[in-house]
Amino acid sequence: MPKAIRAILTVAIMLAAFMQTLDTTIANVALPYMQGSMSASQDEINWVLTSYLVAAAIMTAPTGFLAARFGTSRVFVMAIIGFTLSSALCGMARSLDEIVFFRLLQGMCGAALVPLSQSVLFDIYPVEQRASAIAMWGTGVMTGPVIGPIIGGWLTQNYSWRWVFYLNIPFGIAAAIGLIVFLKDAPRSRTLRLDWIGFASLSLAIGAFQTLLDRGETLDWFSSHEIIIETCLAGLGLYIFLVQTALSPKPFLSPAMFADTNFVVGIILIAVNGLIMFATLALLSPYLEELMNYPGLTAGIVLAPRGVGIILASIVSARLLARTGARPLVAFGLLTGVYALYQIISWTPDISESSVLIAGFIQGISIGFTAMPLNISTFSTLPAALRTEATGIFALMRNIGSALGISVTGAILESGIQANHAILAANVTPFNRNLQSGAAAHFWNAATSQGAAALDGVITRQASIIAYNDDFRLMLMLIAASVPLAWLLRPERPVITISAHAE
Repeated sequence: MPKAIRAILTVAIMLAAFMQTLDTTIANVALPYMQGSMSASQDEINWVLTSYLVAAAIMTAPTGFLAARFGTSRVFVMAIIGFTLSSALCGMARSLDEIVFFRLLQGMCGAALVPLSQSVLFDIYPVEQRASAIAMWGTGVMTGPVIGPIIGGWLTQNYSWRWVFYLNIPFGIAAAIGLIVFLKDAPRSRTLRLDWIGFASLSLAIGAFQTLLDRGETLDWFSSHEIIIETCLAGLGLYIFLVQTALSPKPFLSPAMFADTNFVVGIILIAVNGLIMFATLALLSPYLEELMNYPGLTAGIVLAPRGVGIILASIVSARLLARTGARPLVAFGLLTGVYALYQIISWTPDISESSVLIAGFIQGISIGFTAMPLNISTFSTLPAALRTEATGIFALMRNIGSALGISVTGAILESGIQANHAILAANVTPFNRNLQSGAAAHFWNAATSQGAAALDGVITRQASIIAYNDDFRLMLMLIAASVPLAWLLRPERPVITISAHAE
């Protein structure tokens, strides 16, 4: 393939992947503005984030089948067009129901963009150039969620939250044109059939599980009949899926993939990576805006060093991968993530901007050193015939980790704030001498409505600080527990490509 065509294809592929991953976080900073515009509660507005992630998680799994049945180029281009159109519809939404529905469409169409872009890159580059190509691609994919809050904050502050969705239109048009002109389809299997039982049961398990996580805190978990029903549906869907996979002659997901150690370890670690990355961003945006009183644009800028760290780490790890293998690089990335979260759990709203910038940069280093080697080693020992399906599962696990992280940490945060508020308020009584004299007696006089409101605000603020730190501490323990898994990765061996997607 001529280098010029390969370069154009690479740019188009990166634009498609960047656009999809950008939308996982670009709406975070705009949520408070959207909440006011839609007159929605905090629980309702969170569906703008989780509806996208749930739809993407469900539709990522059949990507391999769709590409094999209808052709990679055709599916890729249609996904880009659908994603671009649904982005425009999100920007034009006039109610909460509309934007949640359009975000579902956006997630469904965008689900194929990352796995197909990764699969095509593997096929258009020779083995010796794949690490550099995936590093370059990974920089775009992993930087999208990091710079999303910056772009979202600037657009929201200077124009409107609607522009965080209109932004996708030029990217989508450019990516679609590049692929239509230069990407050629490999032979496809017109007789291939989808295992509908496997797909439906997996979709039921994912959708029900995500819904119970999102609704659990609001409905007081298992005291609610709805949560009990959703739990049963998630368990039933998972059971049917496992039975179907074991008994069907042509199951929805090939069991052969899960016999490969690198693949199993890779999808577990990428789920942890997605959980830590997206949950941290979902927590830090409101922390900076609500507790530290940063404007939306400033909050986005302060989060920018993550992107710098990801880019640098991706470049360095790509150069080191051939010499060291994935094990030490992934282990270093995870340990660096432990250190970054160790710094964050000691934060208070009085922390300096430089401390926030440094911690973000270190976390970006962690993400880059973990994700880039995983993007290579996870597939390095798999047969090429399984690659497209495997990249779909890889992206699925990243999406599940991301959605799980946002939902679980959000639920823990809300319950933590309530519990901490009750504990702190128990010590605030008329007999507390600290409240009986001086400025405290004047500003926080519980006998007056104004003083009681001010006192409650202080208690809520302190309860929130503790709850945020508890969430970050939980993520620290999770990433620390995953470090030993890095040493289960086997040395890579070249994989022979048996299909070509481009000429």
